[in-house]
Amino acid sequence: MRKIFLIGLVSMVGLLGLVGCRQEPVDAVLVRQQPVIYPDYIGVTIPVGIAPLNFNVIGEGIDRVDAQVTGSKGGSLHANGELVDFDIDEWHALTEQNKGGALTVTVCVRKEGKWLQYQDFKIFVSLYALEEWGVTYRRIAPGYEVYSHMGLYQRDLSNFDETAFFDNRHVPGQCLNCHMSNRTDPSHFVFHVRGGHGATMIQIDGKREWLKAKNDLLGGSMVYPYWHPSGEYCAFSTNQTRQAYHIAQHERIEVKDLSSDVFVYHPATHEILEDSLLKTADWAENSPVFSPDGKTLYYITSKQREEQTLYKDEKYNLCKIDFDPEKGTFGDHVDTLFNAVAMGKSLTWPRPSYDGKYLLFTLIDYGYFSIWHEESEQWLLDLKTGEARPLEEINSPRADSYHNWNVNSHWIVFTSRRDDGLYSRLYFASVDDKGQFTKPFMLPQRYPKEYYDESVYSFNTPDFTKRKVDFKAREASSEVMSDKRVETKVR
Repeated sequence: MRKIFLIGLVSMVGLLGLVGCRQEPVDAVLVRQQPVIYPDYIGVTIPVGIAPLNFNVIGEGIDRVDAQVTGSKGGSLHANGELVDFDIDEWHALTEQNKGGALTVTVCVRKEGKWLQYQDFKIFVSLYALEEWGVTYRRIAPGYEVYSHMGLYQRDLSNFDETAFFDNRHVPGQCLNCHMSNRTDPSHFVFHVRGGHGATMIQIDGKREWLKAKNDLLGGSMVYPYWHPSGEYCAFSTNQTRQAYHIAQHERIEVKDLSSDVFVYHPATHEILEDSLLKTADWAENSPVFSPDGKTLYYITSKQREEQTLYKDEKYNLCKIDFDPEKGTFGDHVDTLFNAVAMGKSLTWPRPSYDGKYLLFTLIDYGYFSIWHEESEQWLLDLKTGEARPLEEINSPRADSYHNWNVNSHWIVFTSRRDDGLYSRLYFASVDDKGQFTKPFMLPQRYPKEYYDESVYSFNTPDFTKRKVDFKAREASSEVMSDKRVETKVR
């Protein structure tokens, strides 16, 4: 009898212990505020099939988090742990079921042994499909004078898989930058290698060519590329880039050019197509991009300032010139499309939407290298009406910079330092048929706080990609170090 009593007592103590450390909410106290989460996904709009928006709840003494997600069109999802870590397949099924609807998120936290329940928040699921496999970008430590480890990376946007398709560990001492595919199609791919074994790499349908980096005929290197929609041409600027360092507290570095011009390259013949309107002595032409129909070349231009102390007087306007893809010739005049100088500002990184409706650009106080300018912000130009406006719905008090469109022109990816003011992160936002953007969301990570806190890299020059970039890094590294280069000629 005593033995039975002891067994029963032990069982009761065990049950009480389980109740005392319940891993799921019980008797939760309602809190009249929404949770503080990282990343901030409250009220964002996402595409179907994006990787789960895992998040941490910020606050002292929190040792357990519980999240219940309910779809406005049905379905639900639950996560419980030290952070909110959703199952990928269940998340995808829920976003698919609620396309055009909303997800309501209920968050509870355990703090000092008691459960608290915050006010719900929503995540909206867009009707616009992403239509991309992922994104490509460069990861680099944000140093000033020297560069160390960096690489060109690609990330599957449906999950958390990230790989480097070319890393400067393969080519020691070289800087990898300025990559671009053709309308997110990596069958036409280009990037620049800077350093002792410098070159411009062009890969078309798996065939690589390494162009001579510094061309005496151009007076500089082939940088800032942009493909013609036909894939038969690629526009470049040629830049003699220099860096200057500030002593002001909130200004760190300025990148400027001693000179720069714009030209178009024809890979089939290795010819460089120049024009006197794009290669002038008194003006610095830069950052060329083709219109979606391939009949216009946009670029930025500034009055050339030889005196280094006048760098704040370098302000760029947006210009355009006709281009005939049949003949490979340019128009006979240049038009100013947006006069930023008249506003006392400078325009950089023009990117037309692939549907031809808009042109996205960055506006800063001076120069063109906006990632170091805290005041930089995104603007949208309506190519039909000519009206432009600041994108207040996506801009932040810190540097919002380099950007690209997805193939259906309903999503953008851009860099921003809004997170901590030091590191550039990737953000995504959708745009509707009226040119209105949704609240941006940060690139999802499996363990977001841990990932971004421990990362020493900035993300820059992002672009969408329809599929994985097929790039044979080992072969390419040997080719770079061999210094065998294709010569180009000016037509």
